[in-house]
Amino acid sequence: MATKTLTITRTFDAPVQRVWEAWTDPEHIKRWWGPAIFTAPAIKNDLRVGGKGHFCMRGPAGSDFDKDMWSLVVYKEIVPLQKIVWVDHFSDADGNIVSPKDFGMPGEWPEEMLVTITFKDLGDGRTELTLVHTGHPEEMAGYAEQGWNESLDKFAVVLR
Repeated sequence: MATKTLTITRTFDAPVQRVWEAWTDPEHIKRWWGPAIFTAPAIKNDLRVGGKGHFCMRGPAGSDFDKDMWSLVVYKEIVPLQKIVWVDHFSDADGNIVSPKDFGMPGEWPEEMLVTITFKDLGDGRTELTLVHTGHPEEMAGYAEQGWNESLDKFAVVLR
């Protein structure tokens, strides 16, 4: 199975404390989670090692994406204001891990993917965020990268 690792780095005009809060607080996450045309109607986030995040994104009514897509993350490492590492899974609405094929996702997916987010205080109220997401099937990596970039565009708006 050929997989790809995505690495995206963005600089935000916001102090690291605000960037961290927008990334970790469920009410903030609801405002930016998912690509541009998606909403996030349900977000739960137990931010601690061993804790879980349960995120829902929903496409617009009548579109090809008119369904809820759930993910379950399990936190492996947390260094406040510096780093978050989680294992990423597709899940159902109850938080049970499911196959990506249950969502109609093509390609061969690993059972879990790893996401690492780092936060770097650049001074002058700016923060560099780097996202590394491993395990995407080669044929889906472009879509995943587009989705993350659109989410980060929304994230930048939340920070204003």
